[in-house]
Amino acid sequence: MNAPTDIDIPNGLSSEEAAKRLTQWGANEISEPPNPLLQRVAARFWSPIPWMLEAAILLQLITGERIEAFIIGALLVFNVALGLFQEQRAKQVIDVLKKKLTPIASVRRDGVWTQLPAAAIVPGDVVDLSLGCVVPADMRIVAGAVSLDQSMLTGESVPAEASIGASAYAGALVRRGSAIGEVTATGSRTYFGRTAELVKIASSESTEQHTIVTVVRNLAVFNAAVITMLVAYVQVTGMPLHHLLALVLTALLASIPVALPATFTLGSALSARRLAAEGILLTRLSALQEAASVDVLCVDKTGTLTANTIRVAAVRAVTPEITESDVLAYAALASEEGSLDAVDTAIRRASEEKPSPSFAKAAVTSFTPFDPASRISQAWVNAGDGSEFQVLKGSPSAVAAVAQDELATSAQARALSAQGQRVLAVAVGAGPGRPRIVGFIGLADPPRPDSALLLAQVRAMGVRPVMVTGDAEPTAAVVAEAVGLGPRIMTSESLQRDGQWQDADVYAEVYPEDKFRLVRTFQDRGHVVAMCGDGVNDAPALRQAQAGIAVATATDVAKAAAAVVLTKPGLNGIVTTIIEARCAFERLTTYALNALAKKFQLVLFLAAGVLMTGHAILTPLLMALLLVTGDFITMALTIDRVTPSPSPAAWDTKYVTRLAALYGLCQLMFGTGVIAAAFYGFHFSLDSLRTLAFVTLVFASQAIVYVARERHGVLQSRPGAWLFVSSLIDIALAIGLATSGVMMAPLRPLVISALLVATLFFAGVLETAKAAILALLRRKGHTTLNAYVQTHHGWN
Repeated sequence: MNAPTDIDIPNGLSSEEAAKRLTQWGANEISEPPNPLLQRVAARFWSPIPWMLEAAILLQLITGERIEAFIIGALLVFNVALGLFQEQRAKQVIDVLKKKLTPIASVRRDGVWTQLPAAAIVPGDVVDLSLGCVVPADMRIVAGAVSLDQSMLTGESVPAEASIGASAYAGALVRRGSAIGEVTATGSRTYFGRTAELVKIASSESTEQHTIVTVVRNLAVFNAAVITMLVAYVQVTGMPLHHLLALVLTALLASIPVALPATFTLGSALSARRLAAEGILLTRLSALQEAASVDVLCVDKTGTLTANTIRVAAVRAVTPEITESDVLAYAALASEEGSLDAVDTAIRRASEEKPSPSFAKAAVTSFTPFDPASRISQAWVNAGDGSEFQVLKGSPSAVAAVAQDELATSAQARALSAQGQRVLAVAVGAGPGRPRIVGFIGLADPPRPDSALLLAQVRAMGVRPVMVTGDAEPTAAVVAEAVGLGPRIMTSESLQRDGQWQDADVYAEVYPEDKFRLVRTFQDRGHVVAMCGDGVNDAPALRQAQAGIAVATATDVAKAAAAVVLTKPGLNGIVTTIIEARCAFERLTTYALNALAKKFQLVLFLAAGVLMTGHAILTPLLMALLLVTGDFITMALTIDRVTPSPSPAAWDTKYVTRLAALYGLCQLMFGTGVIAAAFYGFHFSLDSLRTLAFVTLVFASQAIVYVARERHGVLQSRPGAWLFVSSLIDIALAIGLATSGVMMAPLRPLVISALLVATLFFAGVLETAKAAILALLRRKGHTTLNAYVQTHHGWN
């Protein structure tokens, strides 16, 4: 037990009173809403694409098509299982990273000290705070004094001194001293807890979810209109009911982008594996898509841009006969050797790096450690020649009071303070007289070596970096200049005065609520925001940002709130994450283009077949096979070889949909041309025509894949090996089924060979027309598409 001695320590609560208060106020922990597995599974089956698949399965069961129902059911279960698997992996990462309040605390109950779980602490409890412990709840100091490291709570790198009457917040680390505190708040009512509550309400819309919903909605509206007109037409022509149901079912399957959610999830998961190999963990897969679009990076200062390590930044001697090395040597003598105190460690290290030969034989004979109440440490030193002298080290005002020296308010001290440094005064005296101040030492938390390079890199990638810190404006300004940020600074005080956030390079003196609101303000202005931080005070902003990034030294609370967690020192992981996210974006955009092009033309292709033949040109079984060959095999695009965009890549479904529609029209003209030639020219039977339609769609879809994946020439970049293999499997499967007559009428090899040649010709024509298609969209003022086309796959 390390409670301060020689003071009147309160007896604390009785066990009975503590039990009552525990019932009244609840446990000293942050509760989380339950999210049972059954609820998560149900949610996966309750969204637009599952609804459409479930409707298709129901229709197939009604019409007795059990094989087709099984295939669609398997695809639906695959989608759900893949999503749940990746979600569970992310949850496991979070569970490992998360940590509750300090597990054990020294509490006075019934007049005796006892060790209790921190969760059992209640308001009114008396708690012992000793060196190295974490404050378990908000409390008021009633005895003793401590130096608290609150950097993870407030963002301030310099320890705060707390003596009788001062507040100590849950989560702060005791760096020096010992004290007794009376608990004033627990759980969600603490400073830590209020921040955690902000984390709960913080949220940002998932671009991935928004994109999928928008795509499905657009397809549903278009295809519903086509299907309605098609049904009206076949009713007029007198098509039997069972044929009509089969046609509706086929059209419904044709309109569903079955693999789109699974592909987005798989693409993100594969990128997450690549990032994990680099020491970067994703706790939310959707954050990868958000990171590709990030155009504002909010970076915390303490512990993120800086190392959260106190260093000697400047030394000033007040008289010419005393050197800076002498000032450091004096200060080192008044610093405890082997201490864990950051200030003493920094001063002794600086003195060792810049030694003064005058003190080679000096030895400390008496030492008084730093006292948070007096704000001074003191040492008596034997100079080595028989004489002794006294050294004082501490805050300028406290040292000046002892030394009675006006130099404590000198221009040197003010200049160091104006640079955002914490200033210590050093005074020396011999004999009974008053000591005199010999110099000042400025302490600071220096930037990480890679911070300036990181900000330059993200700026070159089209991302605007801003610094957000709880530190004072002078300190923030010095760090901002060192890392290459601009001079515009806005403080929390100016926010209260102006009523809204203004454009700035640095936001200083901000609280967790301010960081949270700043991120939301950027989002309200149309920006996609990444927030990088390490402390509890950063957690709400980390959760609110589309891409919250916690550095390797972050608290468990910050890591749990973030979507991206860096596990290696330094900030290079931020750039790596953005690059990988943009690569994933390019792959998924190519897949979305292909999926949209196919879904757009499939229903129209069915309509054209009905107009030509009076029958459905595809059966539900053939359509289910197309879903397997066309949608799921081309998921290999998620590991295709791509070049990341040099600028933020934003999803714009309007323009991508229009580009896909133009590709789909080209595919529609090719497909209907083949069917028309076979039906009118070669008089194919209906069953053979259906097989031909199936093979034509498979071949044409592969042509679209290779033309659409490269915005320049099709040979501009080499496709990934797995994409090429998947294409061979797709084509071989279609040829094998068609020639053997499995699940369809057989086709002669000569017909398939001729179709393959025709498809190659179609691909060449489409490749030639591609430049005209893109130019047409650019002339219509599609600026988003302009940027997309110019950057995708190295377009110049």
